[in-house]
Amino acid sequence: MSYQSLSLNSEPVEAGNDTLPHEETVARQARPLRFITCGSVDDGKSTLIGRLLWDTKAVKEDQAATLRRQSTGKQNDLGLPDFAMLLDGLQAEREQGITIDVAYRYFATARRSFIVADTPGHVQYTRNMATGASTADLAVLLVDARSGILEQTRRHATIAALMGIRQFVLAVNKIDLAQYDEAGFNAIARTFREIALSLGVCQITAIPVSALKGENIVLRGDDEMPWYSGPTLVEVLENATQRTGQTTGFRLPVQRVSRPGEGFRGYQGTVAGGSIKPGDSVVVLPSGVEANVKAIVTYDLVRNAAVHGDAITLVLDRPVDVARGDMIAAIDQRPLTGRAFTARLVALSADGIVPAKRYWLKAGTRRQRVLVRPTSTLDLATGNWDDSHVVPVNCIGVVELDFEELAIFDPYETNRDTGSFILIDPETLNTVAGGMIDGKRSKPGRFDTLPDADRATITLPARLLEAFLKTEFARAHAGEIRITGG
Repeated sequence: MSYQSLSLNSEPVEAGNDTLPHEETVARQARPLRFITCGSVDDGKSTLIGRLLWDTKAVKEDQAATLRRQSTGKQNDLGLPDFAMLLDGLQAEREQGITIDVAYRYFATARRSFIVADTPGHVQYTRNMATGASTADLAVLLVDARSGILEQTRRHATIAALMGIRQFVLAVNKIDLAQYDEAGFNAIARTFREIALSLGVCQITAIPVSALKGENIVLRGDDEMPWYSGPTLVEVLENATQRTGQTTGFRLPVQRVSRPGEGFRGYQGTVAGGSIKPGDSVVVLPSGVEANVKAIVTYDLVRNAAVHGDAITLVLDRPVDVARGDMIAAIDQRPLTGRAFTARLVALSADGIVPAKRYWLKAGTRRQRVLVRPTSTLDLATGNWDDSHVVPVNCIGVVELDFEELAIFDPYETNRDTGSFILIDPETLNTVAGGMIDGKRSKPGRFDTLPDADRATITLPARLLEAFLKTEFARAHAGEIRITGG
């Protein structure tokens, strides 16, 4: 292993000579593993990542010198600088000793490269934590060894699981302040494992660590914890898998129609799932028009294929009416379409989710009007889903989405790009929630099965509407009547 020459002194040192050249090449060529640190306030997230950066020599000499100057008077008993300052870049963060915004840092070992997102622990910054989790492959959840699992620990674990993260590292931090208590560590690990299993997470690694002293971060803490024989944090990160979340066919949310001249019409966007090559058959949604791929063009060449993440211009073999917000999909693996879906979401605004209010829903390049009906919220203390018609701020809820026109989604479990969305308040234009599609609602009303030509919209004052709904006619045709408000 290439960390044998690293030490706990105040200087980051060079790795040993046992580093293999091909390992370095592999580490630089592979896509970096993205992970987040999360957990409750003051559990040591920024300190842990700062220590990880320091011991893997990701801190440059000028950064180290600046850190020592800024840490004057803040050194710990070991004479080490304040590692949290490597992550807390905002003035308010340094003044208050808290994390507010998500801080992204890049570092690498001899075996792999990483992008870490240090997320805030305060409840009012839950939206920032959800943002960091949305692109992560793995979550490092910190817990103070003295206080154990808290409500915010459960909240962050639940959000990470909802965002599709299936690899968790439980870092039981400040184990030195708990006198390296093995029994206490095991009790916390058992409790968290039960929580994680209830969220559908099976890949869990619990590690007792001291972020301040660097024990079981990069170097082992065998001197104080001979009872722990598991991996260090960096070993778990080096062996973690990257989630793909792309088990669907080809998906291209159309961002722009390109018409540079009379002889060219292309549909531009970033591939959000699957792959495509010339000759493949596709369908344009929501119109349902079918076509074949004639060519795949990028900014500098014509390509033989395109895969997830590629920004391309797709040329079809026939003229098709396509607009921004439409989706071009594999003809034999189509996404879900409909006017009614169920979803889980995290409320991010102070007002929460107002029942029966219409919002703008933004998913990929498509923006639509939607009526949101909350049905239940998660009780973080018990882990139970309770019936509820509101979703307060920072709560996690299940809602029904009723669209005014056809919507296009994949379940989030199969494609997080085409299965996620945000809700926007049409009055303030603030983002009020982030959500994930569960699936199409199983029993839409008769209204949803009617073609547009057979529908009529009537606007009534509230008092007249109430009187109308009490009539025998309204009761007889309840399944054909849709009521919207807001």
